[in-house]
Amino acid sequence: MIQIGLAGWGDHDELYPAGTPSSDKLRIYSRHFPIVEVDSSFYAVQPERNIRRWLQDTPAHFGFIFKAYQGMTGHTRGRIPYPSADAMFDDFKLSIGPVEQAGRLKAVLFQYPPWFDCTRTHVELLKRTRARMGDLPVALEFRHQSWFRPEYIDKTLLFMEQEGWIHSICDEPQAGEGSVPTIERVTSPACTIVRFHGRNEEGWNRQGSGEEWRAVRYLYHYSEAELTEWKERLLRLQEQCEEICVVFNNNSGGHAAGNAKDLQRLLGQEPEPLPPRQMELL
Repeated sequence: MIQIGLAGWGDHDELYPAGTPSSDKLRIYSRHFPIVEVDSSFYAVQPERNIRRWLQDTPAHFGFIFKAYQGMTGHTRGRIPYPSADAMFDDFKLSIGPVEQAGRLKAVLFQYPPWFDCTRTHVELLKRTRARMGDLPVALEFRHQSWFRPEYIDKTLLFMEQEGWIHSICDEPQAGEGSVPTIERVTSPACTIVRFHGRNEEGWNRQGSGEEWRAVRYLYHYSEAELTEWKERLLRLQEQCEEICVVFNNNSGGHAAGNAKDLQRLLGQEPEPLPPRQMELL
């Protein structure tokens, strides 16, 4: 099974009738796509009331991928508001507990920063992280090329398989050490995640911060030829595991939703039409 969704649900204006309040967007989003990647969990561990509302706003078949809190992946450069790493992990797991109990948790995505390179220290950290997450499904995405250098690629993938990490396969620019190649390999028989970051090589390593940085980094529209190539890849991956979760993260130019629907069409999934007003504008 191949399921297609987007990173977040708030920024995709073409999905919503004009004037849609933010409180209604996830409910409408779930008519278009069967999964979503929750970005807000990266910036703060979400209150349980938010999680329960998201469950209520979506149908029983709808699935969630939660990005791990930034303190759990080493992104936080300031003070972490927890007395210990164990307390931080426990709070995060408690937060997403209702989704896991409802059987609607696809994975917790651990996306490590570009400076997280392939070293023995970092391998040990990954082992501790996996142990702290217990039986929850966890996905691993690297952003330092060293993990997939020719001399390490097989060892990296074998480590992920042995430790129970879902492989988060990336489509992104090949722009030096802070990017990784697309490795078409499955490490879990249950699930594989594929994330489309765009191929904006010029903007990938541009200096900046916050929304300005994101606006450049993820500005890209996938062509039909590029998506057709990925259709074949996804069909091959589907033969190796039960479920493929595809997430479009090329949000900054408003291309993610359209590209996701293009891929749905290529796979014969009959996407939900856009609201009439938006179709007229396009």
